[in-house]
Amino acid sequence: MKRQSISSSVEDYLEIIYKYTKHNKQIKAVDISKKLDISRASVTEALQRLAQKGYIKYEKNIPIELTEVGLKIAESVALRHSVLYEFFQNILGLEKEEAEENACKVEHVISQKAFEKFIDFMKSQNK
Repeated sequence: MKRQSISSSVEDYLEIIYKYTKHNKQIKAVDISKKLDISRASVTEALQRLAQKGYIKYEKNIPIELTEVGLKIAESVALRHSVLYEFFQNILGLEKEEAEENACKVEHVISQKAFEKFIDFMKSQNK
C-alpha cells in the first residue's frame, strides 16, 4: 500500500487527535496547542485547513473528530510510531525519551517498504 504525500505536521496533528480519541477523550484546539507548544491561533488555522482537506470535523468550541480519511492516516502514523518506538527502545536499548524522539522523526520519512521490513524484523524478534 502506497502512502499519501502528507506533511509531517499534518501527520502530527492527526496522530495527536487519534491518540486522544482512542482513549475516549475529547480534544480541542487548546489541547493540541499545549501538546505541540505552539500558539492557539496557529493550531486553529491548521485545524481549519485539515477540515477543508476532509481529514477532520472541526467547529469552534466543539471537540474535534477525525473523518474516515483522517482516521486511516492517523492509524497508519500511530502504527509506524509504535513499531519504531519499540525498535528504538527494545532492540537498540535507547532510553524512553530518546526512543520517543527518534520514532517521532522517523515515522514521517520512512518508506512503506522499509517500514514493512521493520515489521517483519520485529515479528522475528518476538518469536
